[in-house]
Amino acid sequence: MTSSSASTPAQSHRPDPGRWRILAVLLTTIFMSLIGVSIVNVALPSIHVALDATQSDMQWVLSGYALTFGVVLVAAGRAGDLMGRGGLFLIGVALFTLASVAAGLAPDATWLNGARFVQGVGSGLLNPQGLGMIQHYFRGAERGRAFGYFGTAVGFSVAIGPALGGLLIELGGLELGWRLTFLVNVPIGLVILVLGYRWFPRPLIRWPSASASSASGWRSLDPFGALLLGLAVLAFLYPFVESHASPLTWLLLPLSLGLTAAWIAWERRATRRGLSPMVDLRIFSTASFSNGVLIMALYFLGMTSVWVLVALYVQEGLGMSALLSGLFGIPAALLSSWASDWAGRRVMAYGRRIVIIGLLLALAGLVLSGVVVGLQAYDLASAWWLLLTLSFIGVAQGLVISPNQALTLMDVPLDYAGSSGAIMQTGQRIGTSVGIALITAVVFWILNRSSWPTAMAAGLAVISIIVLIALRVAIKDQRDRQRPGVIQDRSSGPATQNT
Repeated sequence: MTSSSASTPAQSHRPDPGRWRILAVLLTTIFMSLIGVSIVNVALPSIHVALDATQSDMQWVLSGYALTFGVVLVAAGRAGDLMGRGGLFLIGVALFTLASVAAGLAPDATWLNGARFVQGVGSGLLNPQGLGMIQHYFRGAERGRAFGYFGTAVGFSVAIGPALGGLLIELGGLELGWRLTFLVNVPIGLVILVLGYRWFPRPLIRWPSASASSASGWRSLDPFGALLLGLAVLAFLYPFVESHASPLTWLLLPLSLGLTAAWIAWERRATRRGLSPMVDLRIFSTASFSNGVLIMALYFLGMTSVWVLVALYVQEGLGMSALLSGLFGIPAALLSSWASDWAGRRVMAYGRRIVIIGLLLALAGLVLSGVVVGLQAYDLASAWWLLLTLSFIGVAQGLVISPNQALTLMDVPLDYAGSSGAIMQTGQRIGTSVGIALITAVVFWILNRSSWPTAMAAGLAVISIIVLIALRVAIKDQRDRQRPGVIQDRSSGPATQNT
């Protein structure tokens, strides 16, 4: 696939002088949205008591957000490509902030879950715009640094989220504390809206041409394609996020495959007719993109379950408190922040090799964590050694996620930066939901027949197998590159030689 931006020489690109303050707005928003996710996990017990919420209500506090977030991602990314990313980003922030107010003032669980649905829509609107704007405003080594800062913000928010949530609940008590975990987003959201409105380039929104036949017209937003893909993602995710649903719910999986096939046919039809599809499927012929999406989906399929298993093992297997459980992830999250920044400065020089090293460190952390769990079962080691072994996983996260984002989107034309980034994020959402459902199912099945150490060993083994598959894809991608030491960035110009 081609793009005018793809053929522009790197020398003709003039960096926007306001790109770093734009990045600051983006990173503050990502920090806010991820803090909101991690804080909710801590607040669930208080919500359960204060609102007399059922188990199903509690599950949907988490699942409702994930569901709407995943459904709107790709359509929102394409809309940003066509209509202007800055305006849609601010609309997403406004929705997220208003929904935070609604959640913080919720009189019952139904109201709270409705607010969480809207929060998911807001987050789904703003996230692909953030990736697209990084693609647009940064080139070459600067883009790697920008993605590195992005990863640092992610790691730092994950590290302090549980601690901040615990502090707010402690200060506010049972009735007010959990509400503060939502309302804390409000002042941050208002600051983001003011700074974004002042700093983002104009126009914030570019309304498509009224010509129905124009590739830049309203039809290029592809509402029918967006509906098909949204329904396909919804049908796929729902059985995994609604664990108490009827077994018949799993029939949604073949329906999802049918809807995906219909969406692919529709997008191909749009391309043949000379229209601008929501996703130009030819992008999957770009090896760096298709391999990177697969690596990211596999990584999230396995590694996001690690922290779920550790929390269950520490609290239910060892009888520790939720507060102590949260401490096990802090060193890993802080190291992830550091590693993201380190890798971001070097990813354009070393390419996929950084991701390969990260996956190897992830495997080392998984194996060593299994050893600690086994030794602890025989009182030969303290569970606190997990702080050290999980630190390998933290460094791995910093070396895999942000560098892989930069490498995956490297050859994507800027006209499709938002929708392509959203495809990658959709893969993450699907991987996370499926992985947590399947791996926890394996662990609880074994736990019903054996002990926590055995169940943990099995869960870590399954995750290791998934990471090995991701490592195989990363090695293949490295070997598939045309010339060793060359990284091609088609969105900014010709290939550049590593140093």
